[in-house]
Amino acid sequence: MRPRLRLFTGEDTLETVETEHVSVPLEEIANLLVDAAQSDRTWLMDFRDDEVKLSADLYEVLSAYSHLRPSA
Repeated sequence: MRPRLRLFTGEDTLETVETEHVSVPLEEIANLLVDAAQSDRTWLMDFRDDEVKLSADLYEVLSAYSHLRPSA
């Protein structure tokens, strides 16, 4: 199937496409991400611009941690 481009003029209703989201505990993915980063896995770079939703308290802890670590 050939991709179709559509010009959005603001006059018609824009159909939204919902992206599937999955909620998982951080513990479930943390070790996998660390291993992928340490192993320099190419697929990890495919997602480098993706946004990740974090709880506010986890973001605060990670932000503080990154400022405390000299190598971060």
